Amino acid sequence: MVKHVGKHGVKRSLAAGIAAFVVIALTGFLLSTNVRVNRTTTVNNDTADLIEHSVDEVAGLQKEVTDLTSQIDSLTDILSADGSQSSSQSGGNDSSLMLPELEGAGVTVILDDSPLWENAVNNNGSISNIDDYVIHQQDVESVVNALWAGGAQAMMIMDQRVLFNSAVICSGNVLSLHGKKYAPPFTISAIGDASAMRKALNDSKAITILKQYVTAFGIGYKVENKDDLQFPSTAALLQQLKYATVDSSKVKDEEAAQ
Repeated sequence: MVKHVGKHGVKRSLAAGIAAFVVIALTGFLLSTNVRVNRTTTVNNDTADLIEHSVDEVAGLQKEVTDLTSQIDSLTDILSADGSQSSSQSGGNDSSLMLPELEGAGVTVILDDSPLWENAVNNNGSISNIDDYVIHQQDVESVVNALWAGGAQAMMIMDQRVLFNSAVICSGNVLSLHGKKYAPPFTISAIGDASAMRKALNDSKAITILKQYVTAFGIGYKVENKDDLQFPSTAALLQQLKYATVDSSKVKDEEAAQ
C-alpha cells in the first residue's frame, strides 16, 4: 500500500515553526525591555537620593552661615558702641570687654635709629651694613619682654595699649602694630615698679647686646622714670579662643558605613 503524504501536513509544520519564532522573539523583546525599565528606575532612584542628600547638606551649611553672620553682627555692634558707657554704667556692663583706663608711675624706653647711618654711605652711593644703625623688630620685642618680666602691670607702644595678642612687625625701620605704622623713635611705656623693670632691662641678655650697638654704632636707647603715665581704655579681645574638635557624629557614621 502506498503512503500518501498531503501538502496540508507540510503547511502546518511551517506555520508552527513561524509561530514559535515569533513567540520567542516577543519574549526576548519583553525581557530586554523589562531590564531597561528596571535599570532606568534604579538610576532615577539613586539620582533622587543624591539630590535630596545635597539639598539637606546645603540647607545645613546655610544655617551655619546664618548663625555665624548673626554672631558677627552682634560683635560688630559691641565694638561700635561708645566706650564711655562703661564708665557711666559700670555697674550694669561687662567690664571684661574693655581694658580700663590706667594711670600710675613707671618707665618709658625710647629706641631710635643711629644718626651716624649717613656716614655709612660710601663713595658709590650705596649703604654699608646699614642694619647696624637702625632699630629692629627684635629690639622692640626685647624691651617689651624685659618690662613684662620686671612686673609691668600695663604697657603701651607709641599710642596703643599692648594686648596679649599684640604683634610687633617691622619692615625696614617702620614699625607696624594693630594695622598702624610708625617711624622711629619708638616709645615703649610701662606702668609698674620702676626699679624692678629697670633691673629686668639690665639683666636681659638681648638688651645687653643692644647696648653694645649703642656704643659701637650710636643706636638710641634711653630709659626714663615717669611719675604719671596715663593709658586710655581700649577694647579687649571679645571672643574666647577655641580649639578644633573632632565631629563625633561623622566619625560614627563613617564607622557604621565600613
